[in-house]
Amino acid sequence: IGFLIIELLVRWAIAIINKHHKRWFFFPFIHWYEILAIIPQLRFLRLFRAGIIAYRLHELGYPVVPESWRKTGLFYYRVVMEELSDRVVITVIDGIRYELETSSSHKQIIHDLVNHHREQFTVALTALLQESLATALKEQKPAITKSVGKIVDQAIIDTPELTQLLRLIPLVGGRIEQQIQSIGQRLGENISAGLIEPLIEGSQDTPNPTYQLISQRISEININNRQLEQLVESIVFETLESVRKQVKVKQWQQTLAEYDRIKE
Repeated sequence: IGFLIIELLVRWAIAIINKHHKRWFFFPFIHWYEILAIIPQLRFLRLFRAGIIAYRLHELGYPVVPESWRKTGLFYYRVVMEELSDRVVITVIDGIRYELETSSSHKQIIHDLVNHHREQFTVALTALLQESLATALKEQKPAITKSVGKIVDQAIIDTPELTQLLRLIPLVGGRIEQQIQSIGQRLGENISAGLIEPLIEGSQDTPNPTYQLISQRISEININNRQLEQLVESIVFETLESVRKQVKVKQWQQTLAEYDRIKE
């Protein structure tokens, strides 16, 4: 015991001289297991020091522990840590779900959650509209303008009063009718192109003002509505359940199965 105390004090002095830690009194807290291991009843804690020495030697390139032992130990360490962390996370998720289901203030919590993310929702929705809707309109612009032109042309054809009036004009009545149809078709194409053009402007860095306005108005919607509240509650509960299912997946079992498959 005297040797362990002297050795600990010498190492503490070396740590202070070489400034191994931010503060001089950090040493006993960092090496707590060595201090407790001085007590005879807790001498089993000295094994921690032996393990740490072996680990540091391994980092320096001296494999004092066989590689198979190291991998096995690391595997079981990960198993223990995963099981512990999974139980903690599942307990926390179940607690959150229970609070949301039983607490009378869970609606206010959900409202605060939505209000906190309104700005992010606006940005995300604007980017989505800019990326999907603007791109789709740009690709379909020729087809849309052509379809509108044909609709206007057909509307002129389906107007018998105009056709009868033009046919009363001798010689040039038919020619005028064709010109009106052609002008109407081009007019429909130009109008539709003019309406589409403002909607395909902008980029990811400078979003379209129209999409920004639409996203802002949608994000400012009042969620004091039963259907919306049910929707938000469903999203929150399903998100918690999805996380719970993912946490319950045993990664170490998959690793073990993969290892067995490789051995076979």
